[in-house]
Amino acid sequence: MTTVPHETSTAARGVPHLTVEDLFASPARVGASISPDGTRIAYLAPWRDRLNVWVEDLGTGEPARCVTADDHRSVHVYHWTDDPRWLLYEQDGDGDENWHLHRVDLENPEAGAVDLTPFPGAAAIGFETMVSRPGKALLRLNHRDPVEFDLHEIDIATGELTLLARNPGQVDGLMYTPRGDLYAQVWKSGGDIELVRLDPETGERSPVAAFDGADHPLGVHPFQLTPDGTGVWVGSYRDGDHKRLARLDLATGAQSEVDGHPDLDLDPRSSVFPTLPSPLILDRHTGELLGVRYLGERQVIHALDPHFAEVLEHLEKLSEGDLSAVSCDESGQRWVVSFTHDRDPGVTHLYDHSTGESRLLFRAYPHLDPAALAPRTPVTITSRDGLALPSYLTLPLGVEPAGLPLVLLVHGGPWHRDSWMYDPTAQLLANRGYAVLQVNFRGSTGYGKTFLKAGIGELAGKMHDDLIDAVDWAVGKGYADRDRIAVFGGSYGGYAALVGVTFTPDVFVAAIDFCGISNLVTFLRSVPEFVKPQLHNNWYLYAGNPDDPAQEADLWARSPLSRVDRIRTPLMVVQGGNDIRVVKAESDRIVEALRARGVEVEYMVKENEGHGFVNQENNIDMYHLADRFLARHLNGGS
Repeated sequence: MTTVPHETSTAARGVPHLTVEDLFASPARVGASISPDGTRIAYLAPWRDRLNVWVEDLGTGEPARCVTADDHRSVHVYHWTDDPRWLLYEQDGDGDENWHLHRVDLENPEAGAVDLTPFPGAAAIGFETMVSRPGKALLRLNHRDPVEFDLHEIDIATGELTLLARNPGQVDGLMYTPRGDLYAQVWKSGGDIELVRLDPETGERSPVAAFDGADHPLGVHPFQLTPDGTGVWVGSYRDGDHKRLARLDLATGAQSEVDGHPDLDLDPRSSVFPTLPSPLILDRHTGELLGVRYLGERQVIHALDPHFAEVLEHLEKLSEGDLSAVSCDESGQRWVVSFTHDRDPGVTHLYDHSTGESRLLFRAYPHLDPAALAPRTPVTITSRDGLALPSYLTLPLGVEPAGLPLVLLVHGGPWHRDSWMYDPTAQLLANRGYAVLQVNFRGSTGYGKTFLKAGIGELAGKMHDDLIDAVDWAVGKGYADRDRIAVFGGSYGGYAALVGVTFTPDVFVAAIDFCGISNLVTFLRSVPEFVKPQLHNNWYLYAGNPDDPAQEADLWARSPLSRVDRIRTPLMVVQGGNDIRVVKAESDRIVEALRARGVEVEYMVKENEGHGFVNQENNIDMYHLADRFLARHLNGGS
């Protein structure tokens, strides 16, 4: 195909020019939820350039007030409690993932936040309230031993911690029922995940049920105790290819189906990013199951509660987007809901079911005109061996979609998936005149067990072939110019970008690696110790175990660093100094090897970040650099 010089300036295309700050500064407001008594909402909004928790009365008209005061790092997770006085939030230290639980006194605005888990170097995970224990919450702490998380109950008002169960070793996900029974998950060396009942006195383990670990690379998800404590709601592939919702009886281990979809999996996204919607929509006051989310090209919700079914019918009329966060008051009448949308994200409404009235509370990004943003279109690409690859194509506005420079944007995980949503990276690239292609390659989650397990043993193999096949598809359809293709990814996507320039160096003219793996052997040996028992079902199964010499050799052969001498593509590398998942040494190695050969490489390190950037100024710096880098190498405009 003959290409012509590509004019990407937004002015020439009649499209508003979006700055990096427009797209990557903090939202004006986001993450709203209603208080249990229905009189207030909480949400996240900037304070001193960091997201903090704000509380606003719904009836008085008084100005909202900021109730947290973290000017060092943005807050992203908070919790209402059953006592209207207390609000809790979670925070780590510069991306180290050592999460602490903090308490805010809403009746005493002058009082500072109290760290309820003040243990240096320790993490508090798995926060969960229990309907049967008002004023209390469960959490797991590793302050006794970094490798083992013990189960504690915390009194929210006093901060008193009570040890419920000491981790006996080699177990995960300690679970405590309202009747006082103790359960745990055991990740077996062969890969199976076993649910056992624990005797807290003797440590004796009684098997309850077992799951094939190959079906659950990130663990059984969802895995939610029922309110009465007699069962667990679990994601199950039993008797089918798609993940359905089942109830596992804790007395017998028997599974019974609760709900399913003939063509879709339960929404898997929160297994990687807990801030994304859970597949289970629960009544936070009773713990009962209201609805179930499934995810295909768009979201599908099955209402399992008659009252919620009535409410849902009204909620889904409020937006053309997909229902995202959902919260209601104790009466089940007042609801605060937000929506996922490819061009108008985070629109949030208040709905009163008793009156049928609703009102818009806010738009997360009021400065962005949805008409100036590019639609995200689902497409299906067929791989060279006949596998259907669900993908998303974002094309720039104001230009004929032919012979465009293209950026292949690769998701992380690899046990994650791209979905229909607002993606600021894709919007920046499209605004600059690039086509953007995002591929759910084999091994991505949410497309059935067969598709998931097709990724086993295929790192730098068929998983990468899928990406190259997608590039060929875009060129064959006429969207993309074969000579102007770039690859950009984070985490596993960063590894995929490095594989792209080492295994297929003729395909890409530029690459951006954000926190990517350069050496699979050193990566797997440097993960935190408490993670290693879980590697059997994911990295060891899909890639290999470096403790086995033959597998170690194969891991090295699939590592970009083993082929670093083949890199001639300009490369940009971005890394968080506190990343505990893909440590800085992974990026250092690839950069040092390229600089020794004189290959062009730009390297950005932010010492106060972890696996992915949180602080807005760091994201803005990174995307300014990426904007300039791609403009040079794709003949774009910035």
